[in-house]
Amino acid sequence: MAQKNRLESIRSIVKAEKRVVVSDLSKQFEVTEETIRRDLEKLEGEGLVTRTYGGAVLNMGNTEVRISYMRRTQINVEEKRAIARIVAEQIPKRGVTIGADSSSTVMEAVHLLSNREDLLLLTYSANILRELEDSKIKILSTGGVLNKKSYSFQGAIARNTIRDYHMDIALVSCKGLQLGTGAFDSDEDEAEIKRLLVGQSQKVFLLVDHTKFGKLAFTKLFDLDQVDVVITDQRPDDEWVDWLSANHITLLY
Repeated sequence: MAQKNRLESIRSIVKAEKRVVVSDLSKQFEVTEETIRRDLEKLEGEGLVTRTYGGAVLNMGNTEVRISYMRRTQINVEEKRAIARIVAEQIPKRGVTIGADSSSTVMEAVHLLSNREDLLLLTYSANILRELEDSKIKILSTGGVLNKKSYSFQGAIARNTIRDYHMDIALVSCKGLQLGTGAFDSDEDEAEIKRLLVGQSQKVFLLVDHTKFGKLAFTKLFDLDQVDVVITDQRPDDEWVDWLSANHITLLY
């Protein structure tokens, strides 16, 4: 494919997906990753995208916010996609209400659900609102004060909105898991919102890639007895498998 045609295709992809990954584009167009990087450099010169480690993001607002979120989306991408596929299979084929946090792992799962007209999604994630603006899924935003690090809504408005609703399933992630202790996150304000989301949901799906097991983060999110299903990309060690089973927590990988 000529560069002119490839650039036009990449423009269409990034406008639709809001982000692109160098390795994915390299495979799709059967060219080297270096060629794709040069393409993205050209698109950045046009002002269409901002290049980041491993890819690029559509220019939509504050550059620092976009890059921060994009960096998170490029960590353990294949693991997050594997988790997302499992999540999509677990959502009942009927109308359910889902609560979604602002993590990049949950974002991958929501992408796979975006054409489900029967679903209602409550979220405090500004990224979900932006990236799924043309999807079929019904989205309810909490509103609130925008946290520019996590690109999520927080504060009293967000908290009060979540308290007004009850969800069938909450999709949440975390920065670390400690056996018998709980789930941990890096931001206190973010953790407060996640705890509310969990408390207002009938079932809780915890989405974590294998690197999160045995890790600690700044603040505790919740005890693991609040979790119904742990979804990860590969089998944890036997100690985790046995503990989750003994505590009646479903493990999917």
